[in-house]
Order: sequence, then C-alpha cells, then structure tokens
Amino acid sequence: MHARIKLWSVGGFTLLEVLIAVFVLAVGIVGGVSMQLAAMRARHQSSLLAQASMLATGVAERLRANRSQLQLPDGANPYLSLDYDVLDHPPPVPPAMLCYADTCDATQLAWFDLYEIKIALRTQLPSGRVVICRDAGLWSGGTLLWPCSGGSSAPLVIKVGWRGKRADGTPQVDSAGQPVPGVALPVGALPVGAL
Repeated sequence: MHARIKLWSVGGFTLLEVLIAVFVLAVGIVGGVSMQLAAMRARHQSSLLAQASMLATGVAERLRANRSQLQLPDGANPYLSLDYDVLDHPPPVPPAMLCYADTCDATQLAWFDLYEIKIALRTQLPSGRVVICRDAGLWSGGTLLWPCSGGSSAPLVIKVGWRGKRADGTPQVDSAGQPVPGVALPVGALPVGAL
C-alpha cells in the first residue's frame, strides 16, 4: 500500500496580521527612542549640575583662601559685586593686574578671581549665571531663587545656574521669569569684613 501523505496548505499572513505586527513594532521603536531622549536629557542635566557644583566649589575655595587678607565692608567687597550672566554680559575684560606670577594684594587678587570665575563660567556653562551674595532665604516653594535677601549677618552664598528646560521642553524659570539656579552653595555665616 502506498502511504498517502497529506499536505496541508498553509495560507499566507493576512493584511490585518501584518498591520498589527507593524503597529506593535512601531510602538516599540517610539518607546525606545523616547527612552533614549529622556536618558540623553538626564545625562546632559547631570553634566551641567556637576559642572555648576565644581564651579561653585572652586569659587568657595577662592573666597576662603583670600578672606583672611581681604578685610573690607560688604559694600566695598569685590566678591559681593559678582552677578554675571554669560548671555546678558559681554566677555570679561582682564583686570589691571593679572596675578599669575605677579605679587598682588588681597583686593587685586579678588578682582583677578572674579575675572577667572567669569571665564570658567563661559567655558563650562555657556548659558550660565553666577551670583555671590549674602542670602537668608535661598528657597521659595522648593525652588532656588536668584535675588538675595540677606543683611550682614546672613550666610555668604554662591549661586550657579543655567538656562535649562523641563522635560516637556518649556524653559525652567522661576515666578519672576528668570532661569532657576541649579546650585546654591552656602560658604558660611561670615560677619562683615570677614570675607
């Protein structure tokens, strides 16, 4: 006897099955791309935060190194005049005395420090801002603020920020429409003339 072999005819995919498969694939690709974009945005913000933190720490070290020699009231202290926004100010002009190899007094060193801080801000945070002031109230509603509200007994604060964006792409601004500081580093409660 001859064995009969039954061949089952296998039909092709229907158009509906193909469309469903393409849709599932497209949803997966869109989800993967959006996750990559979110990761890139988070990595960029993390890099900016690290740069701002290093800049603020460097500024604090400059202040501490020069404060024992610089005995000026707050109104005459060069450090407390720093409010520099890269996008709103021209490139900094070098001070009269560059303290690389020259002997500088404390005030000349302060002006030189401010020059170098501005240059560092321009290179590390191209849309950044730095403020040194006395501030008693850094936070308002969970957000750092640029304006300084402190008298001579308030702690000395270094604020560094940049023009950032929220996850939805809108600018990250405070209630006054200003970019939000990313880092605020209190240097300490230094009395007048102790900076």
